[in-house]
Amino acid sequence: MTQTRTRLERGRSALGPALELVHTGRAPTRAVLTAELGVTRATAGAVAAELEALGLIQVDSRPLGSAGSQGRPSHRLTIAPRGPVALAAQVHTDGFRAALVGLGGRIVATAPGCMTVPADPAHVLDAVVEAGAQLLRETGRRCVGAGLAVPSAVAEPEGTALNPLHIAWPAGAPVRELFTRSLAEAGIRGADGEPVAGLAGNDVNLAALAEHRHGAGGGAQHLLCVATGHRGVGGALVLDGRLHTGSAGLALELGHLTVNPEGPPCHCGSRGCLDIEADPLAFLTAAGREPGPEVSLLQQARDLLRDEYAAPSVRAAADLLIDRLGLGLAGLVNILNPDRIILGGLHRELLQSDPERLREVVAERSLWGGRSGGVPILPCTLDHNSLVGAAELAWQAVLDDPLAALGAA
Repeated sequence: MTQTRTRLERGRSALGPALELVHTGRAPTRAVLTAELGVTRATAGAVAAELEALGLIQVDSRPLGSAGSQGRPSHRLTIAPRGPVALAAQVHTDGFRAALVGLGGRIVATAPGCMTVPADPAHVLDAVVEAGAQLLRETGRRCVGAGLAVPSAVAEPEGTALNPLHIAWPAGAPVRELFTRSLAEAGIRGADGEPVAGLAGNDVNLAALAEHRHGAGGGAQHLLCVATGHRGVGGALVLDGRLHTGSAGLALELGHLTVNPEGPPCHCGSRGCLDIEADPLAFLTAAGREPGPEVSLLQQARDLLRDEYAAPSVRAAADLLIDRLGLGLAGLVNILNPDRIILGGLHRELLQSDPERLREVVAERSLWGGRSGGVPILPCTLDHNSLVGAAELAWQAVLDDPLAALGAA
C-alpha cells in the first residue's frame, strides 16, 4: 500500500495531463498513457486508478491485445459511463439549447427551446438554465460546472456580450454575471457542493475548441474555424491547442471582412461584409426565396440546398455564396497561414455541395493556396459543437487539476 501511495504521489502532477489524454481520445490504453506521459508503467497504473476512483474514467480489467501480438496486452481506458457532466447552454437567434456533456465531448442529454429572444438577456438565460436543471434532475448526474455559448464576442475579463448584432440584447450585456445568477437561483451546485460559477464565450470560438479536441480539428497546430449558424458569420483560431482570443477576448471577428464593396449595408456600418453576404438569409435571398416563420433560417437554407440544389436559381445562389466565402477565406489564409480550415453550419453544407469550387477560389486568391496542394478545407464533424465547446469551458478546471476539483467530493 505504501509503495502504491508513493507512486501516486510521484504521478499526482500527471493526473491532469492523463485525464486530458483520455478526454481527447489520445490514450485509449494504459500502455499509450504510459508512453505519452513518459512515466513508468507502475506510475501510470496508479494515475489511472486515481482517475477511476474520482469517477472520471474506467479501467477495463480485460486487457486489450490483438491475436498474435507480442508482449503484455494493455488495459483499455474509457470514460466512466455514469461520470459527472458539465451543464452546457447555447443561445441563438431562434431560441436556446441546454445539454449535459460528459468527458470526451459526449452529449448525455439535451433539451431545445424555441422562443423569440427577448431584449432582456436574463429572461432567456433563466429559461435555458431551468432546462439544464431539469436535465440534471432527470439524470441524477453530478455537475462539475456550467458554460454558455452566445452569438457575440465576449469581452474579457468582464464577461460581457460586446456586439450581439443578431439578437436584441444591448451591447455590453453582462452575460456571465447573469448566467451565474440564474444558476444560483436554480439551485445548481458543483461537485464540491458550492454554487456553480457560469463561464461564457463566443459560439464559434467554442465550436472551434470542441472540434479541435474531439472533431475535425484534431491534431492541427494552426486551426481556422469559420461558420454561419442561424444568422451572421463567425470565426475562430486555435493555436497550439489553445483558443486565440486576443488581448480582450475579441479576436477573429471575421464576419466583418468586406467581400463585396458594392454590397448591402452591414450592421457594423460597412458594406458587403461576410456577415451578410454568406449567411443563411443571404442564401435564401440570392435564391429568390422568401423566408418563412415555420423553422429557423438555418434549417430553411439547409433544406433548400439539400432538396433543390439542381434548380438553377438555387445552384447560382450556392455558387455566389461559395465565391464570397472563398474570397474571405483566401484573405484569412494570407494573414494567418493556418494548416487546416474547418467549416460549420451552412458553410459545411456549401462545402459538401461543391468542394472543388471553394478550394479553387481559395487557392486562386491566396498567396499560399497552391502550395503543397493548398490548405485542407474540411467540414466540422460534431453535432452541437458550440454546446460541446461550452462544456469544455466548464471541464477545464477538472482537466487542470482533477484532485483539487473533485477530490473533496
